[in-house]
Amino acid sequence: MVNKAVTAAIKHHTQDMIAFRRDLHAHPELPFEEVRTTKRIAEELAKIGIEYRLTEPTGIIAEIKGGKPGKTVALRADIDALPVQELNDSLEYKSTQHGKMHACGHDAHTAMLLTASKALYEIRDQLSGNVRLIFQPAEEIAQGAKAMVKQGAVDNVDNVFGMHIWSTTPSGKVSCNVGGTFASADLLVVKFKGRGGHGSMPEATVDAAVVASSFVMNLQSIVSRETSSLDSAVVSIGKMDVGTRFNVIAENAILDGTVRCFDIETRTRIEAAIRRYAAHTAAMYGATVEVDYIYGTLPVINEEHSALLAQSVITDAFGEETLMFEKPTPGGEDFSFYMENIPGCFALLGSGNPEKDTQWAHHHGCFNIDEDAMATGAELYAQYAWSYLQQDKF
Repeated sequence: MVNKAVTAAIKHHTQDMIAFRRDLHAHPELPFEEVRTTKRIAEELAKIGIEYRLTEPTGIIAEIKGGKPGKTVALRADIDALPVQELNDSLEYKSTQHGKMHACGHDAHTAMLLTASKALYEIRDQLSGNVRLIFQPAEEIAQGAKAMVKQGAVDNVDNVFGMHIWSTTPSGKVSCNVGGTFASADLLVVKFKGRGGHGSMPEATVDAAVVASSFVMNLQSIVSRETSSLDSAVVSIGKMDVGTRFNVIAENAILDGTVRCFDIETRTRIEAAIRRYAAHTAAMYGATVEVDYIYGTLPVINEEHSALLAQSVITDAFGEETLMFEKPTPGGEDFSFYMENIPGCFALLGSGNPEKDTQWAHHHGCFNIDEDAMATGAELYAQYAWSYLQQDKF
């Protein structure tokens, strides 16, 4: 199943891939501001000879047309950075943009997909179908994938594959599980309104601080008593804005939180329970409440045949010892929007290496990657596309 010409091409282009990744790392751009990044990708695609089109406001959709008729498989890389101050002062390619940093590995994803594109273009006459290349902006705000889908990223696509550098997985190891991989990631805003007054006369007030506190304390019962122990879920309140002064009873309380789970039915039940808990808590104290439940990403659920294909590619290309099975993560990933209507899967590429200090958490100012893992990632992109298109039947 492995194409040896692809392996050789990845090896040949590895140093250029690392150099391109370092260039992106030094020039990070925030979601929907990736103007330079988009230009650099376009320049490289033009050098290769791959047709592409720009998307709005940033990003690129390109396509490699195979020499034989067949299906179309899409490969996706995200290109945006984060509003994080880089702390890796010793790096020669440290971010040149104050307060901006590639702290999640998207620079590596982009460089790996470009390198995979070079390899696939070199064997295009052997491809039984086409390879769609998606260089997506704004993953970090969960808006980029939806924007790309609206602009035709997966039109006439039969299967989609993506991956993410993963600092908690040993460098060079790869995980691609069947089923749940990333959770849905929703936002929650709860606004309680009481009746303010003097701190010495609480009997004349409805204390929004007490109302909000009661709500937060009871909220975890939704997970512990209303969600099956077989279904993973997280309900967290991360911010509470209540009160104005030490001797003033708070009239308003605003709570911000998040909900994570791995299936839509659980998500629906949790949303309904949050609204019920909020309404009954407010009524119990004589307050009122507004609940804004904002849908973020869908859960990433790897389709079985796609994940098994990826596992086969991993073992054939890199050896059985490379394949591992990470537990699903409650983090969010907007790759889920590509798989709403077509099958696909999403892999985790290990980059954790304490000897190179690349085991830092994603979004941390010391985050960095083990660049030795990039050749594995680039080849996995290309070999997955090759293997999918070579199948007689899927």
